[in-house]
Amino acid sequence: MLFLEKCRESVISAVPVVFLVLLLHFTVAPLGDALPRFLAGAALFVIGLGLFLVGADIGVLPVGQKVGSALTAKRNLALMLTVGFTVGFIITVAEPDVQVLAAQVTGVAPVIAPMALVCIIGIGVGFFVAVAMGRIIFQLSLKLLLALCYLIVFACAAFVPDLFLGIGFDAGGATTGPMTVPFIMALGVGVAAVSGNSHSGDDSFGFVGLASVGPILAVLMLGLFASPAAPASEAPAAAGQMGLVGHFLHLLPEVLHEVSMALGPLALLFLCFRLFLIKLSRRQTLRMVLGLIYTFFGVVLFFLGVKGGFMPAGDMLGGLLAQPENRFLLIPVALILGAVVVCAEPAVWILTEQVQNISGGAIRRSLMLAALSIGVSLAVGIAMFRVTTGTSLWYFLIPGYAAALVLMRFCPRMFTAIAFDSGGVASGPMASTFILAFMLGVSRSIGGNPAVDAFGCIAMIAMTPLIAIQLLGMIFSRKTGEHR
Repeated sequence: MLFLEKCRESVISAVPVVFLVLLLHFTVAPLGDALPRFLAGAALFVIGLGLFLVGADIGVLPVGQKVGSALTAKRNLALMLTVGFTVGFIITVAEPDVQVLAAQVTGVAPVIAPMALVCIIGIGVGFFVAVAMGRIIFQLSLKLLLALCYLIVFACAAFVPDLFLGIGFDAGGATTGPMTVPFIMALGVGVAAVSGNSHSGDDSFGFVGLASVGPILAVLMLGLFASPAAPASEAPAAAGQMGLVGHFLHLLPEVLHEVSMALGPLALLFLCFRLFLIKLSRRQTLRMVLGLIYTFFGVVLFFLGVKGGFMPAGDMLGGLLAQPENRFLLIPVALILGAVVVCAEPAVWILTEQVQNISGGAIRRSLMLAALSIGVSLAVGIAMFRVTTGTSLWYFLIPGYAAALVLMRFCPRMFTAIAFDSGGVASGPMASTFILAFMLGVSRSIGGNPAVDAFGCIAMIAMTPLIAIQLLGMIFSRKTGEHR
């Protein structure tokens, strides 16, 4: 049964994180009442992720591919770019990850209005989804386009305050969450499939990588016109005491609202596509609706688990490990955390499966997961070093992205596209919730400024896969003799 298979994948994802938290709880960082909530959250996470993956398989991905193919077949550039922008904007504004990031930003920097930030990010994604579709139609070089985009990004970043620098690059990672990634990836596969060029397999990737540039550039542009000083944050107020069930029931209305905001526009888009753009049989329409239902309940349970269990536990663990007697454990724990949390990202499973399918099994899922785990492990370790020392994000972003851009010259084009997609999907809901909460807890405990020091960790997670996957691609090409 598909659901049981997906739940098995979810268990494999969650077990390492649960084991690490339990180990810390019974040794140096007792969580007290937060532990049962974390364990209940882990159970909700497993079931929710399983339902979400089923819904993506039977509903979201097939529709996305059909829409991409239908748009390309119509040969109407204006229609294609308009639909691309609309899809990118609507899905991003409704993306729960973006809502979570905006709330966390407002918590440490109240001068940034959350809805304004969400809309700016949505405009950035919409614009670059349209750019990604145009790239395939006009057969523009992905490597050249990425290099140009990141040169513009760093030119803008040189003039914005540190507050917007960290938030901007974090937005690029948080945007590519469980709603955005499946549809954008499927859209890219559909466009590439009927584009009529010899590199349709390669062109299937790169959509998420380009879409991730949009939020960075949009937030940096916001910083050029609104440049408040980074405020020092205060510790969040403690939540009232309530039972385990009451704790999650208290969060349910908020989560239902967020997920309804995510799936409402998506369902409306699907209806419009069904009526005016694509032809679906009665059975295909039923599967689409069923996929949306599975996705709805899956994302509700997923975010209940994350917000009710993972985020509070992450914040508390950060505060406990930042105590003077435990501080030597911060970087080792961060390295381990990065390695295991990336495997808990739902979009990572979708990307690695799609890579394995399109490559005909030549690029194995296990190999991709290993490369991503190593890259993200280093990223979280570096981010923790930044939090504890207050080192500027610039010292890591500039050499990191410079290395990624140089590697494009020597890496096969498919792996470059996969690498930039991987940077987006690796920095999904687990990064924007558990890891960011962990960093915020550490920063508050050591008396730092979370608005500057903690934000930027998602940026590091989004950057290191660009290097790791391209290095993997260079090794792969040397073994197979494939250079392109």
